[in-house]
Amino acid sequence: MIIESITRNDIEICAETLKKAYNQAPWNYHWSSEDAVSYLSEYMCQAQFTGFTLYHEQKLAGAVFAHIKTWWTGKQLYIDELFIAPHLQKKGFGRILIEHMEKYALEQKLTTMTLMTHKFMPAMKFYENINFIHAQPLVILFKPI
Repeated sequence: MIIESITRNDIEICAETLKKAYNQAPWNYHWSSEDAVSYLSEYMCQAQFTGFTLYHEQKLAGAVFAHIKTWWTGKQLYIDELFIAPHLQKKGFGRILIEHMEKYALEQKLTTMTLMTHKFMPAMKFYENINFIHAQPLVILFKPI
């Protein structure tokens, strides 16, 4: 396994892996290649962007896109996106990326790692199993337009 910092050259392969991961059950999203490239590229434009790819047997197994932000408790690592190729899910690759992010956060002297996920999707159980805490009073709101 190889973990490397994400560069602009990784965006297209990451976008294709994101599409494969999310355009199937249980998410059943409808990512186009163009939108997936734009989506991930926008994360890279953030001033404090950090991200990593995970390669297994010379193929992209997954990636994590994140950024550092200031919070009242100190600097935190906010995970914007984490995805694993469908055929490699439930094999420990997500855990490997999260552990890498924890190590990175410690090296950067960050106080917390934060992320958002869908409560009724398998990712919720994954994050709870690796000691993420559900911030019960927080609610994400949106308004369709």
